[in-house]
Amino acid sequence: MEARVSQPELILVFSGKRKSGKDYVTALIQDRLGPEVCCVLRLSGPLKQQYAQEHSLDLDQLLGPGLYKEQYRADMIRWGETRRRQDPGFFCRLATKGAWQPVWVVSDARRLTDLQWFWSEFPRQTQSVRVQSSEETRKQRGWSFTAGVDDAESECGLDSGVEFDWIITNEAAAPSLDKQLQPILKLAEEAASSPISDS
Repeated sequence: MEARVSQPELILVFSGKRKSGKDYVTALIQDRLGPEVCCVLRLSGPLKQQYAQEHSLDLDQLLGPGLYKEQYRADMIRWGETRRRQDPGFFCRLATKGAWQPVWVVSDARRLTDLQWFWSEFPRQTQSVRVQSSEETRKQRGWSFTAGVDDAESECGLDSGVEFDWIITNEAAAPSLDKQLQPILKLAEEAASSPISDS
């Protein structure tokens, strides 16, 4: 496996329900910090790539937001769970391979084992962030409950038992995202400007 070019100074591990706005929030952070400072890592990317390869599917469509991905989601979840039981860090290692920026933003942690891997491998650098939205807001964004998906570990694994370092409320009635993200961006900017260490 290809080694990382350098150690990160900060890792922001994001989680949240489907349609909570994780991708929107993490893209906003990368936009503010810039691609030289911050990379967005998706644990689902390597999972979908491997799944597409083994099942002869269209990877671009699996990575997109459309119905193609949704028709394979339940089976892909089962397949991914089997892989994780064999090796809990498998997808985390694939997602971080080749990352060189000082700030990593993991956009889609879904299980306690995802967080545990980052806490274990990068204890000093890892901060957990939960993105929350009401069911009503998520429905307005196109979410509807799907049995076998929304009640699976991939959606519920981090609903309890985790004390998040940061909680972002992604709702129209909540304080602006800019205001909520200000302390996280400040932390990221400080981390990016600190001397590189070998932790």
